[in-house]
Amino acid sequence: MSAPYLQAEGVEVSFGGLRALQDCSFTIDPKRITCLVGPNGAGKTTIFNVITGFLKPNAGTVHFKGQSLDGWSPQQVVAAGIARTFQNLRLFVELPAIDNVMTSLPQQSGEEPLAAIFRPLHVARAGRRRRDEAMAILQEVGLADRADEMVRNLSYGEQKLLIIARVLATGAELLLLDEPASGLSAGALDKVMTLLRRLQSEGKTLLVVEHNTRVVQQIADDVLFLHQGHLMARGTPQQIISDPALAEIYFGGAL
Repeated sequence: MSAPYLQAEGVEVSFGGLRALQDCSFTIDPKRITCLVGPNGAGKTTIFNVITGFLKPNAGTVHFKGQSLDGWSPQQVVAAGIARTFQNLRLFVELPAIDNVMTSLPQQSGEEPLAAIFRPLHVARAGRRRRDEAMAILQEVGLADRADEMVRNLSYGEQKLLIIARVLATGAELLLLDEPASGLSAGALDKVMTLLRRLQSEGKTLLVVEHNTRVVQQIADDVLFLHQGHLMARGTPQQIISDPALAEIYFGGAL
């Protein structure tokens, strides 16, 4: 029997006297979109931080394709094939969109400072290749015509697409997206949902923190419901959304 694609097992995180995660255990399957839902304070962003090496758990383990990620740095996690976005966009707003994507491309050999002096033609060719790679990624997310626009001049919806482009630039196969649809207009929301489904069709695996039930219903193959730091339920979008007990926890019965 093969190991789960991604497995969190018995993860616990405490901040002083507050237990953000307690015995948090779940698996996700490859090439599917799994939505992570639950009320504010359920531990959704905390488990993202544990998976991606930004936070060391007090107990428990995370395995990716059978390999333990215990003690790994965020850079090592990205190199292994997992990349994430953040609720705050973390973009370089005074740089063009294409430069934001280029900064997320993996470092190539020959990019050492002295290479520009002793191998200028090689460095120039490498720079053109990186720009071409970045432009292809911007094309993928629908921002090719905005490549040279300063990020501060992009709409909020375009900036949301750009952070997905930056994650794609890492080459990761597992994408952890923290509220990619929050704050978007209806038109921008449709663009993001279409993009996420297309990425799945191209072989990516997505774990998505999402509060918008319309988005969950339209993109999720599986839904994980977190409450008070542990997995309370798992099912299809319809199973989770139609459960009155979960609706009471999540929306005070207003679902």
